[in-house]
Amino acid sequence: MPQKTAALKFVILLGFVSLCADATYEGARSITGAYLEVLGASGTVVGLVAGFGELIGYGLRLVIGYLSDQTRKYWGITTLGFILNTAVVPLLALTGTWQAAAGLMMAERTGKAIRTPPRDALLSHGVSQIGRGFGFGLHEAMDQTGAVMGPLAVAAMVYWQGEYRNGFTILIVPAVLGLIVLLVLQRIYPNPSDFEAETVTSQDEGMPRVFWIYLGAVAIIAAGYADFPLIAFHFHKSEIASGQMIPLFYAMAMGVDAVAALIFGYLFDRIGISILIGAALLSSLFAPLVFFGDTRLALLGIAFWGIGMGAQESILKAAIAGMVAKAKRATAYGIFSTGYGLSWFVGSALMGILYDRSITSLVVFSATTQVLAIPFLIWVKLQINNSSRVDNT
Repeated sequence: MPQKTAALKFVILLGFVSLCADATYEGARSITGAYLEVLGASGTVVGLVAGFGELIGYGLRLVIGYLSDQTRKYWGITTLGFILNTAVVPLLALTGTWQAAAGLMMAERTGKAIRTPPRDALLSHGVSQIGRGFGFGLHEAMDQTGAVMGPLAVAAMVYWQGEYRNGFTILIVPAVLGLIVLLVLQRIYPNPSDFEAETVTSQDEGMPRVFWIYLGAVAIIAAGYADFPLIAFHFHKSEIASGQMIPLFYAMAMGVDAVAALIFGYLFDRIGISILIGAALLSSLFAPLVFFGDTRLALLGIAFWGIGMGAQESILKAAIAGMVAKAKRATAYGIFSTGYGLSWFVGSALMGILYDRSITSLVVFSATTQVLAIPFLIWVKLQINNSSRVDNT
């Protein structure tokens, strides 16, 4: 089988595993904000829980990424994380307090933290054959297909059964299916690194300077990106959407995310990181539409929110694969995710507090951060262009 064909098959199968995982935990996340509100949590609590979950989910990746590169046990660590990431989700149906539900939400984020850096490192090898932007975009599109299917399944369960807790039980199906495919995949492709010839070299022990500036730019974007549980809390509290409609809003956002990932990934392979600047401008529009608008404007805001998520989940990782050498790739993804998650936590906690005090302040903070990241992204673009010119001389 030609290398390019084998690599494409690998990317698609790994994407299917992520599809199943996202159907599981995104199905749950589509209603956790509203579920916490039903269990008696405040807006501040929802913001803190969502932000702290992201802090765990991203912060732990620093250690996991380094461990993955040192042990080279990419498949084993990915499998362990996948099991934890999805196994706790159906247990949310058994909770009776917001504290218990929050604990399970933390456990789910921990599982995702364990599986993501080695998974991204494995994926980065496969996409080297088919285009990094397209490959990561394709993976994200499949990922978000699951993120659409999960909330739709949950919405159907909530509609027919009438309670949020019943929506969690159906999610055991994609969890089991994804694990089966993952176990088969690692037997077919035990060494995905064989797909990639080394194209990035570094003589020092650390990450290249452009990586750190890039991380700073993305951290600014993350700080102002409201997590969906807070948005769902607002929809429920303001009666913008009913309990049955909230998962559908989320499913729509994930659908937009999937399409945006493919488009932005394709454009990244042709015009580079400049496309992320455009994505930041578009995503700056979501907060005023979501938090100031009626149902129709909120729906449009969710579309812009999905566009931003699609760009972040595809372009951000594709760019890192071009900055960092193969042997440091999982470490780089771990460091990147830690910075991203820490910024997301601080921003989510702040936006939860701002929501209880002044929604206007929340909107201003969210939109401003997206725009503030643009000068840093321009600097990164110039550095990458200069490096390319040096390499070609």
